[in-house]
Amino acid sequence: MSNKNIDTFYALSATAPSGKALPMEAYEGKVVLIVNTATKCGLAPQFEGLEHLHQQYKDQGLVILGFPCDQFAGQEPEENNKMEMTCLVNHGVTFQLTEKVNVNGADTHPVFKFLKDNLSGLFGSRIKWNFTKFLIDRNGKPVKRFSPIVKPAKIEADIQQLLG
Repeated sequence: MSNKNIDTFYALSATAPSGKALPMEAYEGKVVLIVNTATKCGLAPQFEGLEHLHQQYKDQGLVILGFPCDQFAGQEPEENNKMEMTCLVNHGVTFQLTEKVNVNGADTHPVFKFLKDNLSGLFGSRIKWNFTKFLIDRNGKPVKRFSPIVKPAKIEADIQQLLG
């Protein structure tokens, strides 16, 4: 890991469901869309929209990271080792997922602590529900937060702008 301080996105990391480290510095120079996901959520059809954005823009520099979370009505019951397969089989997901994380409370994952500190929402910094989305520019700066009900297609213009 480089000697960047923790105030930068690129100093953070996550863990894939397999246990493999996912350092955010691997995404330097990319536009990153971070989403807290849940396979049993009523908003789960957004997986397809997210996958469409992934397929459409991954070669231009878009990275989508799905952070599964079970903090909202127990809507992510899958274990880490089954989540990726469930997302692939049920929703066609090929973008990167992480292990299950908390996005609120004392055990908030550092990536979400960073994002919430930089972009508070309608209800303060707290994440309201699954499928809250954060868009990060090519310099690692969080630039926009989207509520859970904002469909991925509505984010496309913002992504195109950041991709330049």
